Amino acid sequence: MNGWRGSRSRSGDVPGSRSIQLGRVQPQAPGHRTIFCNDREANLLAHFKGNSISTTKYNILTFLPKGLYEQFRRVANFYFLLISLLSFTPVSPVSPITNVLPLSMVLLVSLVKEAFEDWKRFQNDMAVNSSPVDVLVDQKWESMPWKKLQVGDIVKVKQDGFFPADLLFLASTNPDGVCYTETANLDGETNLKIRKALERTWDYVNPDIASEFKGEVQCEQPNNSLYTFTGNLIIQKQTLPLSPNQILLRGCSLRNTEYIVGAVIFTGHETKVMMNSMNVPSKRSTLERKLDKIILTLFGVLISMCLIGAIGSAVFVNFKYYYLEFGRGEAFPQFDPNRRPVVFALGIFTLITLYSPIIPISLYVSVEMIKFIQCTQFINNDLRMYHTETNTPALARTSNLNEELGQVEYVFSDKTGTLTRNMMEFFKCSIGGEAYGTGVTEIEMGGAQRSGIKVQEVRESSNAVRDKGFNFDDARLMRGAWRNEPNPDMCKEFFRCLAICHTVLPEGDESPEKIRYQAASPDEAALVTAAKNFGFFFHRRTPTMIHVRESHAEKMGEVQDVSYEILNVLEFNSTRKRQSVVCRYPDGRLVLYCKGADTVIYERLAIGDNDLKKTTREHMEVYGAAGLRTLCLAYRDLSPEMYESWNEKFIQAKSSLRDREKKLDEVAELIEKDLILIGCTAIEDKLQEGVPACIETLSRAGIKIWVLTGDKMETAINIAYACKLINNDMKQFIISSETDAIREVESRGDQVEIARFIRDAVANELKKSQEEAQDYMRTVSEPKLALVIDGKCLMYALDPSLRVLLLNLSLNCSSVVCCRVSPLQKAQVTRLVRKGANRITLSIGDGANDVGMIQAAHVGVGISGLEGMQAVMASDFAIPQFRFLTDLLLVHGRWSYLRICKVVTYFFYKNLTFTLTQFWYTFQTGFSGQRLYDDWFQSLYNVIFTALPVIFVGLLEKDVSASLSKKYPELYKEGIRNTFLKWRIIGILAFFSVYQSIIVYYFVITSSSKGVSSGKMFGHWDVSTMAFTCLVVTVNLRLLMMCNTITRWHHISVGGSILLWFIFIFIYSYVFTNKGIFYSIYVLMSTSNFYFTFLLVPIVALLGDFLYQGFQRWFFPYDYQIVQEIHMHEVDTSTSGLLEIRNQLTPDEARSYAFAQLPREKSKHTGFAFDSPGYESFFASQQGVFAPQKPWDVVRRASMKSRPKTPRTD
Repeated sequence: MNGWRGSRSRSGDVPGSRSIQLGRVQPQAPGHRTIFCNDREANLLAHFKGNSISTTKYNILTFLPKGLYEQFRRVANFYFLLISLLSFTPVSPVSPITNVLPLSMVLLVSLVKEAFEDWKRFQNDMAVNSSPVDVLVDQKWESMPWKKLQVGDIVKVKQDGFFPADLLFLASTNPDGVCYTETANLDGETNLKIRKALERTWDYVNPDIASEFKGEVQCEQPNNSLYTFTGNLIIQKQTLPLSPNQILLRGCSLRNTEYIVGAVIFTGHETKVMMNSMNVPSKRSTLERKLDKIILTLFGVLISMCLIGAIGSAVFVNFKYYYLEFGRGEAFPQFDPNRRPVVFALGIFTLITLYSPIIPISLYVSVEMIKFIQCTQFINNDLRMYHTETNTPALARTSNLNEELGQVEYVFSDKTGTLTRNMMEFFKCSIGGEAYGTGVTEIEMGGAQRSGIKVQEVRESSNAVRDKGFNFDDARLMRGAWRNEPNPDMCKEFFRCLAICHTVLPEGDESPEKIRYQAASPDEAALVTAAKNFGFFFHRRTPTMIHVRESHAEKMGEVQDVSYEILNVLEFNSTRKRQSVVCRYPDGRLVLYCKGADTVIYERLAIGDNDLKKTTREHMEVYGAAGLRTLCLAYRDLSPEMYESWNEKFIQAKSSLRDREKKLDEVAELIEKDLILIGCTAIEDKLQEGVPACIETLSRAGIKIWVLTGDKMETAINIAYACKLINNDMKQFIISSETDAIREVESRGDQVEIARFIRDAVANELKKSQEEAQDYMRTVSEPKLALVIDGKCLMYALDPSLRVLLLNLSLNCSSVVCCRVSPLQKAQVTRLVRKGANRITLSIGDGANDVGMIQAAHVGVGISGLEGMQAVMASDFAIPQFRFLTDLLLVHGRWSYLRICKVVTYFFYKNLTFTLTQFWYTFQTGFSGQRLYDDWFQSLYNVIFTALPVIFVGLLEKDVSASLSKKYPELYKEGIRNTFLKWRIIGILAFFSVYQSIIVYYFVITSSSKGVSSGKMFGHWDVSTMAFTCLVVTVNLRLLMMCNTITRWHHISVGGSILLWFIFIFIYSYVFTNKGIFYSIYVLMSTSNFYFTFLLVPIVALLGDFLYQGFQRWFFPYDYQIVQEIHMHEVDTSTSGLLEIRNQLTPDEARSYAFAQLPREKSKHTGFAFDSPGYESFFASQQGVFAPQKPWDVVRRASMKSRPKTPRTD
């Protein structure tokens, strides 16, 4: 390729020398870029980026500085860095190793984790950058790695290969310059997309011809919009507009095409897929923010202890203690009685270093590790959330929000594809004012329930035709019978509109039985399938033609192939809400077919035929009430002159580099008018399996569910009934813009008046509803309210002046349904509850229109459905079906919340207990800052001797089994109330820390104050070793008392931690040190005093805890403790159903299942709660009855003894 050698003098498309060509290279304007195809040197001045990509966070030079910066951004790590630096100063009473070692270990673990993750990213980048691609060089294809590609290069991509950059599609081996692409890596959609090259470039298939291509591309600057592209191709002084149909995006793959030839437009990090590869907004859990407050509280306790010690030190130093030599001058200013302010100041620094372990340095690392394992091993491997039909498991995409799943109070859900299956079936239709189709939908059943009417489903007739996407039963339209209807011509237009107005691609055999339709949405596929079953079989498409095999069209029994020329396609988007096709019949007839939402089609209908409009609207309302998705169909005959005039404007709009989409919409408005209404279609989207039961269970758990949908109000209400979101026992408030008063104002057309009127109407409705709600709540016990509001009213209700009214009313409602809402409104409503009510929210959806809502909530859940993976890629968790939300929240969410709470509170307890023993010792050392424990004791306390057991608690703790968690969903309310991490719990633990530290310290000091045999006394380090031994045993045994589930791993970790201490002290005290530790443990163990203290101190220290837990469980039991006692003698059979299907599992699934079942747990219960006065209220609340506890029941039930259930023998 001569372009590689800097020459453009080849005779052909563009005359002139290289100097002239380089003179045409202009500085890149902000609005667009100019690319010279097949000429590298001409593109050099633009300094386009290379095609190499890097997704790593670090490189060799930046790893340590950037990695350390990331670690020290954490307050706890920065705190310990300062303490470590302080320990190198003369005022520090401890060796630097005491603080440096734990900090180093924490940093090492974190950096190794970061390095491992980044190394994986680096390997992936290397594999991608080294992938080979054929590039045109000197009239032949040469293979080179992707990273060497440059803008303007001509490349060849073979079938099933991936596009190495964003390419301008020039030519393919398929006829008519088309190719098929799969965008699964881009948006998750597996449907094939058709791309068509410009007819002017179809010939550039072979390398010798392609080398003569010298086009100039003027296009938009790189951006992240996947579905838009604006540009022009200038070739031989001819300007040709470029659209997304000529662009092949990096990451997509080529299908059903031998190979294509393309020119590189965007490379590397400027490709659309790379510009979209941004991280999901970082979210921190509510519990993690509470953890920060706990750390700050501990820091406050630390400062208080330091102030007490520093004041005591300043008071204690006195010349009367002459034997302590306080007055030795400048060498020891810390203890100079003449400089008490200095003594006070230096004392604070000394004691901060001494008491620094009160802040748990390993807490964050431990919690991160626990959360990560919870996600990868428990949530991802849970077979209860595995969907067999689609082979899709649950997926935790972040480990930051596990415990947040256990505190969700509001769930915001999309409808289509989330509550429903998104498997559309053509069910009914209306043609020319005549309704067709029989059958009863699930939603009609729900509507009947709403009205208290029993409806029996209509049986299918023997002539019913069933096809994927087609569930229509009406003999009047089948097998050509439509010719006998009163409006056969309208029927024919209806069927042709279905067969022609779409962007569906046919695949496979051109026979009705074997053909497969690749559609952008299930709706489109259902409509084309319906046309096929009505006798208008769409079987082949080219870029300019659609081929339809029509049966009975002209006369009964006749089958003919008809080719329709597609002149223009006006595509569907969320703004237009319609799609149009301009086609030419074989006889020259020009027709515009249009389908779309009723609101936009009716605005564009020709004047007249009001009866048809009214009848069709009535039919649509009936279909909407039945939960069916409706579309209006219309057409317009065009004259050649009108079309030619309009087409010129259309071509100009397509060639525009600025505001192309806006100009195309304006041009479309010119032709999409004066339409003739054909009728409407009604498509059924059935509810997913288990949705009603799931919603009912979540409601019992105290979770309020809001449905945010684009459907009509009647459809939304009936679906809410069908999935048990709303029932007749609820007081319902409906705020709708479809009122006679609002319609009258809208008919006048004054937009200012319309806005003012609707706003006032919405304000009045909100105030009225709020007053009614308050009256209802005062007069009814256990009131349940429901609110239904449409998008137009919601737009005004979200105004800052009305937002508080909407929020107050909504928060009183058990269920809220928002219909006809836009994606932006979904996100606004979610943000309103999150920010305004300060409640934990969860959003769940399956499509790209749900991304804003998912990212606005505390927790985002994506459904791995049929609308691609955009929602999943933006989510925190992904599940295949809505019903799995029960397991995700009530099982994994509850457990994660409980586990993390116990881990956090235990860290708080054990570090405070350790520090307080040192604090009591300070009072006996004249507040001098003398340490009680050896440096290595303090260093290894958190990272070795108490680290492992708490990890297993964080992984394996269960209060009740998974089946009981779902059987008693009310247990979930403990998480919503944040029962296990309230300041009251922290205060109780702090009290027992003080109590146990006093017991450990003073018992050991008292027992060691007397001499041992031969008149010898225990030394300081002997007492220190004994105190530390008792402390390690006490805090580890205290952990077992916190557990509801004890497995062999708990025994191993607790026993192992205590054993590790003894192994360490045996080795450490045998090695000569200058601290007096030498041989101390051997001396201690040679005395009976050690064994007496070793046994007595933990028992006395834990006795208070034991009595408190018994008292609490007896008189004030938690709900889960009551459930434990009810089922304490029952065998857990929750897994029997899974055991039965193990033979159908793959080896990987079986291993995952086996892992989920291990280890087998033994629940330990005291037997108190079953006889407590609290259990009656618990069960009363389950039945919706308020039953307060009776104080006198305490005495009565204290005298009763529960009898264990004995199995019946027959």
